[in-house]
Amino acid sequence: MRILGINALYHDPSAALVVDGVTVAAAEEERFSRRKHGKRPVPFSAWEQPELAAAWCLAEAGLTAADLDVVTYSFDPALHLAPGELGLDDPWDHLRHDYAVRAPQFLAAAVPGLDPAKVRFVPHHVAHAASAGLAAPFGGDCATLVLDGRGEQHSHLGGLFDGGALKILSSQGLPHSLGLLYEDATDHLGFLRSSDEYKVMALASYGTPRHLDRLREHVHATGDGGFRTSGVDWSAFAPRRRADEDWGPVHADLAASLQAVLEEVLLDLARGLREQTGATRLTMAGGVALNCVANSRLFADSGFDDIWVQPAAGDAGTALGGALYAAQQGFDELQPFPGPDLGRGWSDDQLEAVLRTARVPYDRPDDIAETVAEALAADGIVAWFQGRSEFGPRALGHRSLLAHPGRADNLRRLNDVKGREQFRPVAPMVLAERAGGIFGRGPLVSPYMLFVQDVAPEWIDRIPAVVHVDGTARIQSVDPATEPLVARMLTGFARRTGLPVVVNTSLNTAGRPMVDSPMDALECFGSTPVDLLALGPFAVRRDGSGSAR
Repeated sequence: MRILGINALYHDPSAALVVDGVTVAAAEEERFSRRKHGKRPVPFSAWEQPELAAAWCLAEAGLTAADLDVVTYSFDPALHLAPGELGLDDPWDHLRHDYAVRAPQFLAAAVPGLDPAKVRFVPHHVAHAASAGLAAPFGGDCATLVLDGRGEQHSHLGGLFDGGALKILSSQGLPHSLGLLYEDATDHLGFLRSSDEYKVMALASYGTPRHLDRLREHVHATGDGGFRTSGVDWSAFAPRRRADEDWGPVHADLAASLQAVLEEVLLDLARGLREQTGATRLTMAGGVALNCVANSRLFADSGFDDIWVQPAAGDAGTALGGALYAAQQGFDELQPFPGPDLGRGWSDDQLEAVLRTARVPYDRPDDIAETVAEALAADGIVAWFQGRSEFGPRALGHRSLLAHPGRADNLRRLNDVKGREQFRPVAPMVLAERAGGIFGRGPLVSPYMLFVQDVAPEWIDRIPAVVHVDGTARIQSVDPATEPLVARMLTGFARRTGLPVVVNTSLNTAGRPMVDSPMDALECFGSTPVDLLALGPFAVRRDGSGSAR
């Protein structure tokens, strides 16, 4: 079956294509439109169609919309309750419902040739669950845990994939929602709701959870597979911070208390699911599953032997989940997740044509990996643009900014390059075979940066740029079999410096989507103090050496 999955209701509009059980392509609309999270002025911000992403997915497979067997939409308006019944204060919810009902017609207008009769609604949390449970690399039966802001009626799903079929075992009805709770606190702390929650997670490491007992009165598990999140007045814990104000200890303590209570509830839910299902493996999706600190707590204490988090765990991933769910329902033999590099890519000839058109001096070294390793060893900052772009919010060695981890000041330098807050950490990429002894506590096989690990005491002073204030790091482990070019660069850097670790952060600036195209890369390079752009096999240098051919 040829199935196009669509997410286009709350945020992060996206498209994914699954053909005969194989994930062929997946991309977020923001990579094409250059509007982060698909944001537009309210109320239209949540309703952007992923028309560019869908068109690209089809073109990548050599298909037209008429070739599709099914189109999935990761929200079922038939399950949606009215705002009054949900207990949410959302003035746009009735319009959102009507918009979803008309989604087949809107999609047909956005994607020429698409037959609206082929559109199939998939419940939002089912799509989330399928994006993880049906894509997990270990195959077979597994428990699944979904937590986010909201779906049609719920904010949570606990279940079991048994023979590929999903059994829903628990769910939490709205208005109780861990995702919305975190969003509210994000807004109170002066950050952007439904966008900057990861900043709150980073800020939590600077505080102490001194409000935990009081928060537990409002936020707690109920012991029956559900939880409560009610009556929280954030101003009782810390004054509202304006976006242009500095944060202080009072804000960090609130963030730490929120993070602690979130982890407690998640741990209760995961342990209950482990006991109920007897499963030894857990898959996770939903925006809350991007909280890598909480994921590490579950890995350590939930009782599961293995935890796999789908790297596009937010709403963008429901496009993939909806398509996989329809494929499973159609009895296609599903293939495991092929890796996050599911977006656009360019051939060497295409990249060189862009450089020539831009009249940018460049050269083609014998080995771009060795050239980058040399630049990094000399303390240069490198923009790394290689292969197909990643699906999801993490830069995983395809659209990255790289730096030397042994220079403590490189954290400040990178945050300045990106124009972001100085309290935010950057991550290390490390050769998988060298991760042991440098990092611990979390899973050492962590290719998607979705867990944190303790940094061994003897390494803290050797790689200070990637050590967060709490002594942890969110690693990306690199397997030479799946990422040979990145592994070769890391090997070259280790040979020059004795450090098998390189700083890796996303190739973008604050408020902008991650770089996706070579034109985006040249724009970012031209507007930031980056020393070298590695564009495929080509090197563009800040000093202008090379030739404009």
